[in-house]
Amino acid sequence: MGPRDWEPVTLALEDESGEVIGGVYGATMWRWLMIDGLWVAESQRGNGLGRQLLLAAEELAISRGCIGSWLGTFDFQARGFYQAHGYEVFAELPGFPPGRTHFHLRKTFAGPAA
Repeated sequence: MGPRDWEPVTLALEDESGEVIGGVYGATMWRWLMIDGLWVAESQRGNGLGRQLLLAAEELAISRGCIGSWLGTFDFQARGFYQAHGYEVFAELPGFPPGRTHFHLRKTFAGPAA
């Protein structure tokens, strides 16, 4: 299994005035990127900033030797966004929260997997 090698991932986007308008946070561990959250200010959505944040987190993870990424999202959130960026659903939890579904998604980065 190897050492736990946990390292945080915290990236932020700021506008011209220095106000934070988006970010992504999580960690890398055991050669995987684990995204706990990605957000973009509502006023800034649709401008490609979510894609920019996701790619930056993936690039950081690859530079740390990661072979893939996983995350969770709900049916009322960003499942389509992540699938459009190469993520695939590998598990779902219906009824969490009641009447909704939580999805786990993964993406394998290019290159040999170990």
